[in-house]
Amino acid sequence: MLRGKFGEMFHGFYQGKRVLVTGHTGFKGGWMSLWLKKLGATVYGISLPPPTVPNFHAVIDSYAFAGQNELDIRDLEALAKVVAEVKPEVVFHLAAQPLVRLSYAQPLETFQTNALGTAHLLESVRRAELPCPVIVVTSDKCYENREWEFAYREIDPLGGHDIYSMSKAATELVAQAWNRSFFQPNPKLGPVVTVRAGNVIGGGDYAADRIVPDCIRALAEKRPILVRNPAAVRPWQHVLECLSGYLWLVPQLDREGKNSKFAGAFNFGPEASARQPVRRLVEEILTEWPGEWVDGSDPKSVHEAKLLSLSIEKAGALLGWFPTWDFREAIHRTVAWYYQSQVAGNPDMLGFSAGQIDAYAAAAQKKQLTWAQ
Repeated sequence: MLRGKFGEMFHGFYQGKRVLVTGHTGFKGGWMSLWLKKLGATVYGISLPPPTVPNFHAVIDSYAFAGQNELDIRDLEALAKVVAEVKPEVVFHLAAQPLVRLSYAQPLETFQTNALGTAHLLESVRRAELPCPVIVVTSDKCYENREWEFAYREIDPLGGHDIYSMSKAATELVAQAWNRSFFQPNPKLGPVVTVRAGNVIGGGDYAADRIVPDCIRALAEKRPILVRNPAAVRPWQHVLECLSGYLWLVPQLDREGKNSKFAGAFNFGPEASARQPVRRLVEEILTEWPGEWVDGSDPKSVHEAKLLSLSIEKAGALLGWFPTWDFREAIHRTVAWYYQSQVAGNPDMLGFSAGQIDAYAAAAQKKQLTWAQ
């Protein structure tokens, strides 16, 4: 019903494919699952319960999945059992502890979930001897952030001041090691690649200590938005931007193989014009949903990076992938989703969400991006 006229996106690759999404109850995992279902894939999910109430998973739950398994990826045996049963043809690994500030409160859990959990996922695929591509989703914060103006490239050093960033750098190293030690030498196994995105926004994110959900909660309650780091600069992008890159990378891997130029790390970030301070993001949100904000800067607060940007030259050169929605459009689409859900009380947020995917694909098609033709 929701497949629509853009069902042949990505050259029809996902039609009929069994696809496993870890972290399917989260924000990015939910949008990935919905898009895959619209593409004709048979989608299976592995995750803990939804991390918030409300959540995006509730919007798509009845539509998107052929099967769902509630488990902790730190449990290797339980994870390996499900992976062997599902026998996926593609794996998107998004399960993670995704919050910088929470990593200070839960450092061991963050490291275990992000780094050890990834090892468990790769080990599960290895044990089952599955030839599927595995896309490991990490973060722009995996880079050793030197607070400079230059955009980070895939060949730049990994690092991490805080536990979250370190755990994402460690995740990258885990993926590299498992790939080189086990996946590349074994003809029965497929490629393992890592992908890094910018600061992702979009409807259905309700996490604590994220600026857009913080804004929406404050606006819905008619109180000022408390902004912790108004001067911090981030590469803002709509969630569909990076997902389109992840989805387009897999067909190239399938065609060219695990020793090709596509079998490596990729950044899928926004255009340089979307690298904006937090205050600019908040001000743009307020043009869509009127309210006010106050400076909540605290010099005693935990460390968070002040300046961050990604280079997308590699994705453009090798994949022909480029962003579709600019900074303002990303914010417009994000606020529209929340307004429909929180204020208008739209009874069909599933259809509205699917419609945003179609609108994004139409915009990409108009730009003549290869994946959307």
